[in-house]
Amino acid sequence: MRQRHRVTALHSGPTDVEPMCNPPVLYPQRWVQLAFLALLALISDLVCFSVSATPETWTQIFNEDAAILIDLFLFTNVFSCFLEPFLVKTFGLRIPIVGAALLMAAGCALRSGIPFVGQQLPQYSTIIAGTMMVAVAQPFFQCTPPLLSAKWFAPNERALATAVAINFNQVGIAAAFLLGGELGRSESGLKEYFGIITVASAVLAIFAFFFFQDAPPTPPSLSALEKAENAGDSDKDESFPEQAVALFRTPGFIPPLAAFVTSIAITNVVGAFMEQKLVSAGISDQGTIDLAGAGFEIAIVLGGIVLGGVVDQNKEYKTVTLACLAATLGGVVVFGQSSLPRAAVIIALLTIGLFAGPVQPINAELAVEVSFPADENAIEAVQQLCGNLASALLLPLCERAAGFSIFGMRGDTIILLVIVSVVSAYFSTFSAPLLRTQVDSENCLVPNEAVPSKAS
Repeated sequence: MRQRHRVTALHSGPTDVEPMCNPPVLYPQRWVQLAFLALLALISDLVCFSVSATPETWTQIFNEDAAILIDLFLFTNVFSCFLEPFLVKTFGLRIPIVGAALLMAAGCALRSGIPFVGQQLPQYSTIIAGTMMVAVAQPFFQCTPPLLSAKWFAPNERALATAVAINFNQVGIAAAFLLGGELGRSESGLKEYFGIITVASAVLAIFAFFFFQDAPPTPPSLSALEKAENAGDSDKDESFPEQAVALFRTPGFIPPLAAFVTSIAITNVVGAFMEQKLVSAGISDQGTIDLAGAGFEIAIVLGGIVLGGVVDQNKEYKTVTLACLAATLGGVVVFGQSSLPRAAVIIALLTIGLFAGPVQPINAELAVEVSFPADENAIEAVQQLCGNLASALLLPLCERAAGFSIFGMRGDTIILLVIVSVVSAYFSTFSAPLLRTQVDSENCLVPNEAVPSKAS
């Protein structure tokens, strides 16, 4: 990992450019960039969980378990995570993201065939191939939010932007339950449903091709300026595994990684067992279950937006994370009770979404803070890999543990409580300095026209 260098124009000594103390320029295009990344993430997870609401229809058509489709998607996603950092580091943001958007649109087209023509889906093998293409594309939308935030957004906007981009895939999962639950009850309905996804992904890819940009004309912050000046340092030649090893050796990196992984694991496990728990609480109507699931996913997004905005203003990453973990612990305790009123179960579910979800983007930004000036994209790729791997291992463990109970509490709930408690205790020891915030706290900025935002 490259060593931290200061921007020369911020210090005394001879320089060709006199420093200025004016705030950097922020460009409205940053919100367009964020919208593209959020919507691309939405569609990718909509594809991943497209038949989760109606697995019986899928089994009737292809005589295959719908869970296999999700498993293939997730495993392909993990392998693609190793490729994504190299391509983004080599080509910047625009080319990989636009390319991934086009690849996703092509994969969706394989899954649906010609949209709205005929009533039969393509062959099973063709749908599998299309699904894997979307899975290859997804890490380019999952791993780049902190990099996009650093390149385009001001210091008091970055956690909010990252929260929107990282968590907006949850809206895709919610849409899969609502839209898929309504349309996916027959093969003709699935054909129409997949066709809608194809049209949406194709339109989004075309617009991204014309309007998605790599970087703003000038840096939005002092830290972005410093990164631009030092973009030619030696870590450009480091492989992703080398960057990952260096990150694990960085003081303060592991606590936000642990919190990030906990957030993914908790939301995935709760989501996986949500229907089972709701049914045991007496909520058997499928429409109500779908709405509760959608509400859980939307709560993750809203919690990230609100608490991400709070952290942007006060930079209290540790305090907010510990508060979120404590609230998550309470929500898991209530949600794991064997007999509760329906309203209490739903409130506990929404509480977990509101407070466990924001831990992920907040600690993505915290990891960038303590590792500055490391590659934001590599940081997020490491976190996503660890989070997805932990979820893959935890889900079957919790499924087995759900078969027994201790003191009236199911085994899967006890596992989650232990994880949240241990990680909370460990995270409370976090004390690393916020290196990027220290740079952004400087008083002067080189004139915008003096330093390009993208190094040649």
